[in-house]
Amino acid sequence: MDISRRTLRAFGAAFTGVALLLGGCTSGTASPRKPPSTKASVRAAALAPYYRQKLSWHECRGGAGFECATLKAPLDYTRPDGGSEVKLAVSRKKATGSGKRLGSLMVNPGGPGGSAIDYLQSYAGIGYPARIRARYDMVAMDPRGVAASEPITCLSDKQMDAFTQTDQTPDAPAETRRLVASYQKFARGCAARSGRLLGHVSTVEAARDMDLLRAVLGDRKLNYVGASYGTFLGATYADLFPRRVGRLVLDGALDPALSSERINRDQTAGFETAFTAFAKDCVRRASCPLGTRDVAQARRRLSALFARLDAHPVPAGESRRLGESLATTGVLAALYDEGAWPQLRTALRSATRGDGSGLLTLADLYYERGADGSYANLMYANPAVNCLDLPPAFRTPADVRESLAAFQKASPVFGKALAWAALNCAYWPVRPTGTAHPLRAKGAAPIVVVGTTRDPATPYTWARSLASQLTSATLLTYDGDGHTAYGRGSTCIDTAIDTYLLTGTPPPARKRCT
Repeated sequence: MDISRRTLRAFGAAFTGVALLLGGCTSGTASPRKPPSTKASVRAAALAPYYRQKLSWHECRGGAGFECATLKAPLDYTRPDGGSEVKLAVSRKKATGSGKRLGSLMVNPGGPGGSAIDYLQSYAGIGYPARIRARYDMVAMDPRGVAASEPITCLSDKQMDAFTQTDQTPDAPAETRRLVASYQKFARGCAARSGRLLGHVSTVEAARDMDLLRAVLGDRKLNYVGASYGTFLGATYADLFPRRVGRLVLDGALDPALSSERINRDQTAGFETAFTAFAKDCVRRASCPLGTRDVAQARRRLSALFARLDAHPVPAGESRRLGESLATTGVLAALYDEGAWPQLRTALRSATRGDGSGLLTLADLYYERGADGSYANLMYANPAVNCLDLPPAFRTPADVRESLAAFQKASPVFGKALAWAALNCAYWPVRPTGTAHPLRAKGAAPIVVVGTTRDPATPYTWARSLASQLTSATLLTYDGDGHTAYGRGSTCIDTAIDTYLLTGTPPPARKRCT
């Protein structure tokens, strides 16, 4: 089975320096002993017109029963009366059934930087269970800076091609300088092309935008399914507005209490776990391109392939070549979904024979590079959010070198590349606004957190941690492979989540599906 753009888009950019953010305040009514400050009252008054706005719906381009509209939000929530606004693209598909309508169900596929509207129109609005779509209006909003919502841009397509080919495993000072220069050029490009937005694409601001949309849609509470980074967005919303939480599913959870360095290292270990599962399956097959002995042999052969491609890139189509960086990207992309393992085996077999086109195809899917050489904005929005949400994992190349041993222990194959990738936020032109700490969402209705035991991008320990932080959360476990669990073939998982969305009843504590 070929890995799809939908699969990759839903799960986020794994090695562009993952980082998270926690908002510093929660919602709720003021204590009767302490009246709200004048500043808070002024801000609330300035926000009121945004909460009262009316959306002008029209049929989306391409039709198929989807409506589109534009939501206005203040660029800066600390100064909502400042006059600067951001326009946010919204789409919905109305409930199709005759039963009692349950309101809106907002979806977000993750990233950060994945288009929620694309996810809605290509999958959730037509592929979610019929009984869910019958009772809910299916709704999506591209977060600020993403896709149709004033997208952040940083480089030309040719510059992005060069960026993706930069050697991310420097072996000499000159290679380190070239890698640093590529991160600096990327950051300067973002500042030059998207400077107005760059300081206002945090997860907290995106969560506040979600509350605007909830109110404008006429929903008293937010019902939501978020995958991967979308779990952090949903948990942030719950912490900001706990009394407005309806039914929240957080699938493939992130841990907001971890530092950026820890997140990157944990994710490195997650990809090693996923590669081990792939290798165990591969070596049992006579045609495995990584050998037929054991996982250790497969690991050695993949490392050797990367080393050869680092020294001598191979042809990959009419005018492009595959080097180590793009090959690594292609392998990691396929590890998101065990359904892509056959395609990965074929691509690796071709690469060992001097044809890099298979791995390049996987890398292009990951980077959202079109056949015409154009890039979607996923890889621009992703670091823009990540670098704003948390302080950088590393500040200098020396910091990376000090941590290389820990990353390579987490993954002998991918550790070096993923450690150097985590340096990108060190050169970001906007200072981070978030810090790492737990999210509690005290007073929220029951929330369902879903974790997959061999998830490559969001390790299972993160789901356990988030479920323990959120005061009303229940952990639902899928003992299996791949990134996220809902809608990926487990009847046990799907039934538990569908029941919760339809009735509000979460699965039993510690429920485990295989």
